Amino acid sequence: MTTATTFASASVAPSVRRPFTILIAALGGEGGGVLAEWLVELANRCGYPAQSTSIPGVAQRTGATTYYVEIHPEPLPAGAPHPVLGLAPTPGRIDLFIASELLEAARHVHSGMISAERTLVVASSSRSLTTTERISLGDGRLDSTQLIDFIRRFSRDCVVFDIAATARSAGTVPSATMFGAIGGTGLLPFARTDWEEVIRASGKGVDASLRGFALAWQASAPERTSGAAGAPDSGSAPAPGTAPPAAAPAAIAGFPDPVQDMLVPGLARVEHFQDKAYGRLYLERVRRIHAAECRADPEARHGFALTREFARYLALWMAFDDVVRVAELKCSARRFERVRRETGARPDDLLRIVDFLKPGIAEIAGLLPPALERRLKRFEARRRAAGKPALEFALKLDATSLRGFLALRTLAALRGLRRHGARFAHEQAMIERWIGAIEHAAVEDWALANELTLCARLIKGYGSTNERGKENLLHILDHLPAGMAADERLALVRGAREAALADEEGREFDRVLRDSGLPARPPKAQPLRFVRRSELGRGGA
Repeated sequence: MTTATTFASASVAPSVRRPFTILIAALGGEGGGVLAEWLVELANRCGYPAQSTSIPGVAQRTGATTYYVEIHPEPLPAGAPHPVLGLAPTPGRIDLFIASELLEAARHVHSGMISAERTLVVASSSRSLTTTERISLGDGRLDSTQLIDFIRRFSRDCVVFDIAATARSAGTVPSATMFGAIGGTGLLPFARTDWEEVIRASGKGVDASLRGFALAWQASAPERTSGAAGAPDSGSAPAPGTAPPAAAPAAIAGFPDPVQDMLVPGLARVEHFQDKAYGRLYLERVRRIHAAECRADPEARHGFALTREFARYLALWMAFDDVVRVAELKCSARRFERVRRETGARPDDLLRIVDFLKPGIAEIAGLLPPALERRLKRFEARRRAAGKPALEFALKLDATSLRGFLALRTLAALRGLRRHGARFAHEQAMIERWIGAIEHAAVEDWALANELTLCARLIKGYGSTNERGKENLLHILDHLPAGMAADERLALVRGAREAALADEEGREFDRVLRDSGLPARPPKAQPLRFVRRSELGRGGA
């Protein structure tokens, strides 16, 4: 994504007696400190006194580390006293603010650091999701378009482009692209050769840093307009090692174009999860819903949105997370490349990745035939009824060692057993139950069938989260009133789905069910364990 505004004038320098003030917000590992050092070195090389200070961020993704740079507005003659520069930014007195992440830019706008009369903002369109966004049961992501509009409304000028993707395309780190973005704005009175000399003097990754610098300089240059040829954005250059998108298989040729766009990655995901036969089953299921949608909407007024969304959620559900898939992901070459890239490890550096796994009875039993799974779960139920904790196996595997890698590869090689396992059978039965409900609803009303399709959003995660989502979906399907009007059933399904995603405990979900005249979820029995006081004393309580 690349957007920009044209600057109001070619000269954006402040008055001659006022220092240039620059505020930088960067996440951990992005080189924000290096960027601040480069700016100070650049100014000093050109005879401009400068200094920088930093304010460290806090826990992971709850705030960026900020760097404040002040540069004297003119070079000092020999023997002149050194000017006094500020150590901390002042709200509303920032000339340029740059952020490597979109929400960080919006945060600083909200805090009052940015001035609509004075501040030029350079922000990345890329997102690093916050903890709050990640733990949401539904789609907790903030709307990037609204964030950009908010930033633009409260800044004098605004440039937004994907800093992270630009850095990846050049094979460098965000600090180099942010350095180029600052230079490209024309705020500082230094020649481009001076900027590039600072990078060369660093002596580390010079060629890659110069590539990222040049791309970002072009992206933030005042004469650049949105959509200009050659402007780097999130899709202009793939990351190193990224394969080009595969051509559409012949098997999906009969589907409408909007559906094919979703079937290409969906089919690839399903086939990679299991095999070609599993991919054919995926396409057969999509054809069933496509046929049902054609009967419910013969004029295609909805643009095959039902089939498209079904193809999306079906691929995610059919490629469910189990111990085999987890092991395969952990020992894949793509994972090692990603970790090496994110840590900045060089080709000759030693890299060690240690995984801490804790599979339980449910994960192990899922690979066993149904008869053995039932016996193992009964054994676990007796243990829990006796007040004992859930049986789990704590494993520590060094994925970069021969022993750890072979253990993961051995577990990933059990893919052939998956079809004979109880978990596979349970998932397929649930999927067929969901498909049948959609087909039945499509006969009555397209919108109701679409709402039932979207109920697959409840199926996510692993372990108890995954089980709870499937139980909620099954509760909706089993208790949907048959005699109710289509629009009332539509509102009921939508309200129940949104309530189930509102809180993990399900209180809102139960309330919506009761208000609609439907039974709430039955309570689950929880074993009680009575402990002697003497045992508590021995345990250190």
